[in-house]
Amino acid sequence: MLHVGIGEILVIAAVALFIVGPTRLPKVAADAGRMLRQLRMMAKQASASVRDELGPEFADVDLADLHPRRFVRKHLFEDLDDDDVRDGMPTTSPATTTARPLEADERPPYDAEAT
Repeated sequence: MLHVGIGEILVIAAVALFIVGPTRLPKVAADAGRMLRQLRMMAKQASASVRDELGPEFADVDLADLHPRRFVRKHLFEDLDDDDVRDGMPTTSPATTTARPLEADERPPYDAEAT
């Protein structure tokens, strides 16, 4: 989720020490930890509430799968190989003509339906 290394943590701690001060820093850190714990508890309660409201027919639904990034990954990129071939036949038609380079004075082909 958050990719924070030891260097970033040390910089944040140093900045917090200068801004808050050494006497109030432990109280501010404890308050921040308490707030984070409350936010996590509220998120779990909201998730449980949504699960209860949906009812038993949606009991097996994982709410994390509804995150847009996971939703797209699951429905667009999962089983991509299985969709390419159905009943032994590819779903895309092969090219009927082979492309060749144009001559120096040759005009490219014109397709009236494509424009």
